[in-house]
Amino acid sequence: MSSIPTPHNTAKYGEIAKKVLMPGDPLRARYIAEHYLENPKCVNQVRNMFAFTGTYKGNEVTVMGGGMGIPSISIYSYELFHFYDVDKIIRIGSAGALQDDVKLMDVVLAQGACTDSNYASQYGLPGTFAPISSYELLKKAADVADRLGIPVKVGNVLSSDVFYSDNKTASDAWRKMGVLCTEMECAALFMNAARAGKQALGILTISDHIYRPEAIPAEAREKSFNQMMEIALEI
Repeated sequence: MSSIPTPHNTAKYGEIAKKVLMPGDPLRARYIAEHYLENPKCVNQVRNMFAFTGTYKGNEVTVMGGGMGIPSISIYSYELFHFYDVDKIIRIGSAGALQDDVKLMDVVLAQGACTDSNYASQYGLPGTFAPISSYELLKKAADVADRLGIPVKVGNVLSSDVFYSDNKTASDAWRKMGVLCTEMECAALFMNAARAGKQALGILTISDHIYRPEAIPAEAREKSFNQMMEIALEI
């Protein structure tokens, strides 16, 4: 295709699978490729945003980093959907818990993604768009989790543009609306998928708690979120 390679991806057309797992951290992408995929091949390393394509139980899959925040994942997922003809992107990432019953290492399936981002304004919609995941992928993920004996929580997450917020009451407002956790990417991914007529899902592991002094170290986040990875691979 004439748009390939892109400024951010040097993979050739056909080197990226129809299904892509997208962690934020490119080192997590490499970890998944090395520990789960058969015959993984590195097909992109522009800006160290590694992408690997291999097979899992005979099915071709690509795992590629998406970076931090809506601007980053929006670029990579747009190019995958529109230029590389990817059908499904599953974000696998970390999140901060907002509710008391959401604990460290819990797995959350993002049914919908609230956001404080202005990303949807580009579509010129006469109202507010509600970014939601693919029901087909969501149901498959829930079924796989049940089969593997992995408890999951399903519901709304928050995709925020702000990590260090000057508004100290913002988390309280989302918490009282029942939002399970906060992260920084799902809303843009869901909107890109909707606009492209493709499918997307967010599978998140709780790495810290907004209301309790609990957190998992960065190295553990890179290498220990195995339940989330296994659900995504099995879909």
